[in-house]
Amino acid sequence: MKTILRFVCGLFFYVFSNSLVAQPTQTFTTAKSPADAGFSADRLKRLDDYLQSFIDKGIAPNAVTFVARNGKIVHYKAFGYSNLEKKTPLKRDDLYRIASQSKAVVTVALMTLFEEEKFLLDDPISNYIPAFKNPRVLVSVDKEKGTYETRPAKSEVTIRQLLSHNAGIPYEHPLDQRPEFKVPFFNSIQADKLEDVVNRIAARPLTKDPGEAFVYGLNTDIIGRLIEILAGKPLDVALRERVLEPVGMNDTYFYLPANKASRLVELYSKSSSEKPLTLHENNAYRSFAVEGAKTYFSGGAGLVSTVEDYAKFCQMMLNGGSFNNKRILGRKTVEMMLRNQIGDARTSNYNDKFGLGFQLVTPESSYGNETSPGTFGWGGMYCSEYTIDPKENLILLVFTNVQPYVHSTEFRRKFKIAVYQALE
Repeated sequence: MKTILRFVCGLFFYVFSNSLVAQPTQTFTTAKSPADAGFSADRLKRLDDYLQSFIDKGIAPNAVTFVARNGKIVHYKAFGYSNLEKKTPLKRDDLYRIASQSKAVVTVALMTLFEEEKFLLDDPISNYIPAFKNPRVLVSVDKEKGTYETRPAKSEVTIRQLLSHNAGIPYEHPLDQRPEFKVPFFNSIQADKLEDVVNRIAARPLTKDPGEAFVYGLNTDIIGRLIEILAGKPLDVALRERVLEPVGMNDTYFYLPANKASRLVELYSKSSSEKPLTLHENNAYRSFAVEGAKTYFSGGAGLVSTVEDYAKFCQMMLNGGSFNNKRILGRKTVEMMLRNQIGDARTSNYNDKFGLGFQLVTPESSYGNETSPGTFGWGGMYCSEYTIDPKENLILLVFTNVQPYVHSTEFRRKFKIAVYQALE
């Protein structure tokens, strides 16, 4: 009798305790009210006022938000105009250039191949892309003579170092104007191919020894080529099969189909507070997703997406690798990706760290401001940003498309302040 009683009590405790564990959000629901998700309705109105003021003052052309806590959407709104000249009201499902937010998606795609045991993180990249064998480090450049000196690197570049931007591969390279080293900076409307571009990146000397410092650069474009080699498919196809379709990201592309091209917001510039918003002068930046050869898949900066699509990706990571009733990555793989991979180095003067594909907020960070230690995320150069806060079970995203943008830091920081100050 005692054995039966213990079994029944144990079963009751197991069922009860597991009922208290928050289950991963597989689909979003709309919060019945802000309070339903732990927000103050009155304080959340400040977010609306703040964003509308940016539009009214001509500081931003538009903004779209997505804030969800415990899988409940508390703020999903569009402000301003997708096209200022035509006064076209922005819609929530309008498409944005997300630039470096592409990196996280590509990183996750690579890690699905890691889980299939296609490679090890500390493998030299030259095992798969021979052009990276025997790397050299830039020592000096004589611009007047047009010469430069290099020395052998202390070690090979590893896949782990590429994922954590710890490989000595920058964006702006001192030799990038030389024809043999020139690569597309972000996007291309020319008939470039990822394989050719990556081989040119490999030919350039490193600016630091591998593992020596955080050097933000073209690392994820190399990762994109590695995916092509390991998966045996073009990067756009591999991303679609491994991440985008399973998560339900049906509006995320390198190049938009014709029936979605009209949803791409216009790109503006605002280089100083005194200057008005103007159309971006770089046609490739404005039109790469809808015009040109459409052959170059930039894993580091080439995707366009909607805020809801990217919110699904964020929720998948917050869930530990699953969403849409599909498991993309194992829970322990996600945990590993969110560990500091750069040692004592830091991403900037904010004391943040970097994992595999994501910036990490630590107790010593200053950039995170209100965000909890353990928060992770990143942003894009056209002024978009996502934040994933596991402690608060919260994701928050804000997109606009302005570059260069003198108000970029203010735009993103004040958005975060407005969200966090409304938490009860």
